[in-house]
Parts: sequence; C-alpha cells; structure tokens
Amino acid sequence: MTEDNTHGFERNIPPRPQTPPSHSWQDSSRPDDVHSGTPAYDDGSYSSGGFYGSALPPAALPEKRDKKRVGTATLVSGMLVAGLLGGGVVAGVDHFVGEQGVTPASTSQPQSVVVNDTESVNEVTGAAVKASPSVVTIAVSGAGSGGSGSGIVLDDEGHILTNTHVVTLGGQVSDAAVEIRTSDGRVFPAEIVGTDPLSDLAVIKVDAPDLQPATLADSDALNVGDVAIAIGAPLGLSGTVTDGIISTLNRTISVASSAVPEELSDAPAEEEGDGFNFLPPEGTETPQAQPQGSIYLNVIQTDAAINQGNSGGALVDADGSIIGVNVAIASAGSAESTGNIGVGFSIPINYAERVAQEIIADGSASHGFLGVAVSPSASENSDGETSFSVGAEVGEVTEGSPAAAAGLQPGDIITSVAGRPISDPRGLTAAVRMQAEGDTVPVEFQRNGEAQTVDVTVAQAEG
Repeated sequence: MTEDNTHGFERNIPPRPQTPPSHSWQDSSRPDDVHSGTPAYDDGSYSSGGFYGSALPPAALPEKRDKKRVGTATLVSGMLVAGLLGGGVVAGVDHFVGEQGVTPASTSQPQSVVVNDTESVNEVTGAAVKASPSVVTIAVSGAGSGGSGSGIVLDDEGHILTNTHVVTLGGQVSDAAVEIRTSDGRVFPAEIVGTDPLSDLAVIKVDAPDLQPATLADSDALNVGDVAIAIGAPLGLSGTVTDGIISTLNRTISVASSAVPEELSDAPAEEEGDGFNFLPPEGTETPQAQPQGSIYLNVIQTDAAINQGNSGGALVDADGSIIGVNVAIASAGSAESTGNIGVGFSIPINYAERVAQEIIADGSASHGFLGVAVSPSASENSDGETSFSVGAEVGEVTEGSPAAAAGLQPGDIITSVAGRPISDPRGLTAAVRMQAEGDTVPVEFQRNGEAQTVDVTVAQAEG
C-alpha cells in the first residue's frame, strides 16, 4: 500500500557526445577527441588539452579578505532561483593560491579551474579549486549508444563513485565500455566494480597514478541554507561549477529506472507509467520501451544548477568537501524538457560512501528491511476531508520480521526512522533502505495518539 506518485522527477541521463565544431572547442567527454591526441604522460594516458586553464602551484596561505557575494533564494513563478552566497577566502584556495599572486606554472597538465586574480577569490572559487581535481568526466558506450557523466575519486587505488544510470546508460547496457578523463586532462580505461540499482550508485576503477581522493563531509550535519556547489560535466562540459544553497534535506523522490528489475520496484502496479524515465543519451533516438521499476530515494535538494551529465558528480560544501552525489533533476514540463529549473537532487554522501565501500568489499550493497505494509496516514481538515499525509500507517506486519520483533502493530503510525521524519510510505521506504543490514535504529510512531519509540534491528532487503 503506497500513495500515488504525484511528482515527476527525471534522471540526469548522460548526454551523448557530439562532434565539436572545428572552429570552436572540443567536447571533453568524447573519447574520440582524446584518442586522436598524442600520449603526453609516461603512464600511457592521453591529454587533449581542451579549454582548461593554467595550473596553480601550492603556496603560502593568503590573508583572508572581506570581499563577499551576497544573494537570496527567491520563489519566482514556482521555481527556486539560486542566490550566490559569499564569504572570504577559504581552505580550498588557501592551499593553492599565494599572497603575492601566482604566475602560471609550466606544466603539461592543464587544470579545470582558472584563477586569474588571486586577490579577489571567493568561497566558491576555493571550494572548486579544492574539489575539482577529485571529479572526473566519464564516457560510456555500448549497444550502439554512448554518453557522458561525472564521477568522484574515492581513494588513491582508483575507485570512483558515480551513478548506476551513468555506467548502464540508463539501464540500456549491462556491460558498457567506460573511460574516465581526469581534471588534468588524462584519459584512462575503467572497469565496473559493481552497481546498486536500489540506490542508483555504482563504483568503477581505473589504474592511474597521482589521483586526488575527495574529502568527504558529514552529510548528517548539513543545514538548509548552507552553500551547495555542483561540480561535474553537464552536457559534456568538463569542469563546470555552479552554486546555490541546500533547499531542503530528507526529500524523498520517486524515479523510474530500467536498471531496476520490475520485481524490486518500489511503485505498485497502479503507479507504473506515472513516473519519469531515464532519458536517452543526447543525439540518439529514444530506445524501445524496456521493463522498468522505480526507486524511492532520500536526497538533498539544491538550487545549484544541475543538468544532464552532472549525474555522478559532486555536490560540495563551502570547504570543498563532498556532501552528495548528484543524481536527478525535476522537470517543469514534458520529458523532453530536461534543463535546470533550480530543483536538483543529490544522494547524501554518508549513505553513498557506505554503499560504495560495500560494493568495493563485496561487489554489492545491503539495504535495510523493516517488514511492514503501510499506507499514507492522512490528516483531516475542518470539513472532515483528507489533506496531507502525516506519516506511514502500518496495515500489516510480516511475521518474523524486524518490525514484529520490535513490537510494531497494525494501526501504528510511523513518523521517524533513524531521526529522519517520515510523512508518507515513500519516505519510510527510502529511510529504511538507507540503513545497512544489521543496523539498529530508533523508530518513532504514534499508537492510539501516544508517541512512542522503539529500537529496530533491520534485516536485509530482498534483491
């Protein structure tokens, strides 16, 4: 028993690389562009140069400046418009920009972040300089299709975190050919370590020297209004930086996915076809319809601009630490309308890191199972009509399940799991799934109008 899917959300399916104009720039996501170049490094990787700026050498810490950018997040015609939130020079720039200004170093490795005036940098510049070397562009091809997305370097062993829908081209390809391009222009082949369709997360691995692992933040410590900076390769444009704020936390969205088997779909049969599907890579014809499931995801919502190709890339804080993995956008119209409207979504990094480490260790990830069938617990207005859902009402408890062991009963209204508010069945599914098998978490519920809390040790979800 679930509520109807009334919100349309789309995946950022990677756009297919396009042939660049000969008089212009080259699409940095296109493998053919870099393969036509000359090996530039002893490890056999390639660099195609592109439109990157000059490298900045490490230098002494600069004195912080008071120069700021100030803005607001304003609701205009139903769309959130990003304000540019400011501050002084922060740690990211401190490590790269010197007090006396920087003369570009002589190097064969171009950088993706250009800093021309080291005396007037702001916190977005600092965060971008720190985080960008840990964000890569991913090129994927297979079954006559191709596309590009983004990824985050997890460690110096070459593990890179991205989305399942990136490395499967939206579920079209089960064994794709994958390459990555680093922020300094090197290209390496990658292998898929594992995918997890229930979280839309995947890990790939490259054999590459001198990778810079990302610094991970604590996504459980975020506040609405915090600075949020997206870094990735929207539309194949590597090294793109956009900024805004965290619009809300613990948002649950429903996204259609052909990478999710129908038997594992979160949406019941009556909701099939109601959600949005993955979009085909840009420049290709829409593939034939495939059996699809859908998943419920607990996400960070941001008004930092996120577009096709940002998928798998980084959402970072003002210190340049990763707070989320960009995964989806909301559409203002038809499925063909895929541009940013100021409503983007990112998987919290605490959850993403847990899934990634399990994939690296075991090839797959675990997801929590509670063992209840629930329906929306609707409030009533003064006329006695239902309005909003205010929790997930338990209809059935599976015998022998964690819920049964914890004493949950039909009629209980679950309002929180592990500190995450639950307003409807979708939120419950997403919150329980974020837990690893064997985790013990507090579950808050209402029974006969009385608030109660019980600790539940979740089991492993099927699949």
